[in-house]
Amino acid sequence: MVIMQGKITVPTLILDRSKCIDNIERMAEKAKRNNVIFRPHFKTHQSSGIGRWFRQAGVEKITVSSLRMAEYFANDHWLDITVAFPVNLLEIDLINRLAAYIQLNLLVEGVESLQFLERHLRQRVQLFVKVDVGTHRTGVDIDDHVRLERIVERIANSRNAGFAGFLAHAGHTYRERNETGVRAIQDNYLPKLRALGDKFFGPFPDALISIGDTPSCSLLDTFPGAGEIRPGNFVFYDVMQANIGSCGVNDIAVVLACPVVAVHPERQEIVVYGGGVHFSKDRSLRPDGTEDYGWMVEWTAQGWQLPEGDRPFLRALSQEHGIVKAGKPWIDTVKPGDILGFLPIHSCMTADVMKSFRTLDGEHIEMMRF
Repeated sequence: MVIMQGKITVPTLILDRSKCIDNIERMAEKAKRNNVIFRPHFKTHQSSGIGRWFRQAGVEKITVSSLRMAEYFANDHWLDITVAFPVNLLEIDLINRLAAYIQLNLLVEGVESLQFLERHLRQRVQLFVKVDVGTHRTGVDIDDHVRLERIVERIANSRNAGFAGFLAHAGHTYRERNETGVRAIQDNYLPKLRALGDKFFGPFPDALISIGDTPSCSLLDTFPGAGEIRPGNFVFYDVMQANIGSCGVNDIAVVLACPVVAVHPERQEIVVYGGGVHFSKDRSLRPDGTEDYGWMVEWTAQGWQLPEGDRPFLRALSQEHGIVKAGKPWIDTVKPGDILGFLPIHSCMTADVMKSFRTLDGEHIEMMRF
């Protein structure tokens, strides 16, 4: 592909705008069919430019992973933002500043945080109660109705906070490898969330159940009882999602382009300028147990595609080096100075470390920078 040769000199994250917009429109249409709010998670792309593509699909409400990210997107006129991370009380000044001019929705999972917010909030916010539906990262256990009731009652009596509902992230779907496994997880936790809604939502007509993992939102057709979905990774997808079955390889919208710096035919390896500081060190396992840090693609006139046959892959990463395992004919045709492309294992992490994109037509798109 002409764009790759002579213009890229360092690791560069290439974005296929068309695939990205297709992914957005497909998820927006699914939300519309299900009559649920589509509040996509912007932590994957972290870009005001890409965020505007969501506006074209009718999106008005978004999710972010930090208050600083909320501020970044608020400055681009997103005015209804959920920070899907347990509230950081040390940022109370930023909370009050943001809540003065946007609808700010925060997460709580304990009375201690509520006590602090009651003393220090100067602006009104909406509070979701984070519920642990099986990931066991954060949140109140879904079966702990006593603790949940105590938190909801405390919010109901709060001067500057409203009860937004229950928010969950079924991150354990990432460990599944087919629709059946993902569906089993949703079928287990979603009825329990509906039961919580039946028990607690009576005095709160606007409260809702918010869910949002990419495997469920991609693979499943319905979300019974949910009021909104918050997928994020779907905007780009990646090897991890392809392994789960959430997407096809042709749906993956980003490739990391890396210069070749050395070729070692004797051990069938190619060394590229592209390491952990470019890909992150997220990995998957191949069927034989070999670690895999990215799938190599071949460039085409339209972008890229997976090569036929025994495909090269990134078998190891250090800080700046990437080691590619490649048999014939690749080892005989690749030379230093060439540009190789790799589908990332986890596009959220790769985008976060790269901090910018280059589209296939050469446009430079910046991400937020702390």
